Amino acid sequence: MVTSEQRRRQLAREKYERQQENRAAAAAATKRRNAIIAGSVAVVVIAGASLAASGAFSSDPKKPSAAPAAVKGCTSPAPGAPNNKQWSTEPTMNIDQKATYTASLDTNCGAVTFTMDASKAPHTVNSFVFLAGQNYFDHTKCHRLTTQGIYVLQCGDPTASGSGSPGYKFTDENLTGATYPAGTVAMANSGPNTNGSQFFLVYKDTQLPPNYTPFGKITGGLDLLNKIAGAGENDANGPGDGSPDQTVVFNTVTTTKS
Repeated sequence: MVTSEQRRRQLAREKYERQQENRAAAAAATKRRNAIIAGSVAVVVIAGASLAASGAFSSDPKKPSAAPAAVKGCTSPAPGAPNNKQWSTEPTMNIDQKATYTASLDTNCGAVTFTMDASKAPHTVNSFVFLAGQNYFDHTKCHRLTTQGIYVLQCGDPTASGSGSPGYKFTDENLTGATYPAGTVAMANSGPNTNGSQFFLVYKDTQLPPNYTPFGKITGGLDLLNKIAGAGENDANGPGDGSPDQTVVFNTVTTTKS
């Protein structure tokens, strides 16, 4: 027969186990809610409690793999591997803040182009132009796609894990009144002033707090991004959040001044 003391201990143990389960569930929910792009993932983009830090994304940084094409027109990525160069400090300001800069993302699925606002986000544009000139983005895989609540494709990490960076960080910019309508290009981060190389492309109007530096506007390829989003993602980080089913790799990334 179970004594009253044994029963009391059993109930106490069961209560403790329920509390632990509830705490774990609450922590997981908080992590998903706070996962806004961290440059370390993401959000969105995206990464407060960085998805990258949780190892949500995995890939071979030396040899981008090609999944079966889910989007018509997509092909295998060009041969090559990210150079994963590292720098200890932000690059010297070399851009003309009065000029217009255009970025061309040549992906295995087609081209995406966007203009960059050097006057409102000079450090961000200067860093992007510098990294592109160093071929830093070439052969890197877009590692995150979100399809519920926020609608972005996140790229710029040579490790495709969500935790990659060029080794330096720089300040946030252009946040006052920032919004993220379709066509916006903005920086991913892991908290205030932690920008590195990761950025996200907004393919559908998205509601986000003004915490991510918007620095560009897509001028070509938005239809392509929507097709990639339509192919889905693997829910690796939760419903509507994971790596895209259609592999997207930058063959080259270049910038021009006009």
